[in-house]
Amino acid sequence: MAKAIKAQIKLHVPAAQANPAPPVGPALGQHGVNIMQFCKQFNDQTKGRDGLILPVVISVFEDRTFTFIIKSPPSSILLKRAANLAKASGTSGKETIGKVTKKQVEEIAKLKLPDLNTDSLEQAMKIIEGTARSMGIAVEG
Repeated sequence: MAKAIKAQIKLHVPAAQANPAPPVGPALGQHGVNIMQFCKQFNDQTKGRDGLILPVVISVFEDRTFTFIIKSPPSSILLKRAANLAKASGTSGKETIGKVTKKQVEEIAKLKLPDLNTDSLEQAMKIIEGTARSMGIAVEG
């Protein structure tokens, strides 16, 4: 028989840098989860993805055990990395602060495809291009 889920926790944690400090510690502690066990498992699974902030969905069960799923990084972080930007534009409709190529958009779309609500690469590319436009990043090509 399947275990009953007590709670689902959604966090954004830097890759290979989970520690008991906020936001991880308080979020897991209130459900009675072994925080150090989560941090160790998360850090082991995310080695080599340094610099990325990864969304993670943690399912906590009634017996205080847990499982977690690591999602792909947010599109905005991938676009900023591709365009070599520190932050997005504050006035995206008026100001273009960076550029990415269609090839870079396609790579990001392929990475994000499992987490998007489409199975089509073309539609995924349109979603990523829309995110880029809203951040003040132009898509060339």
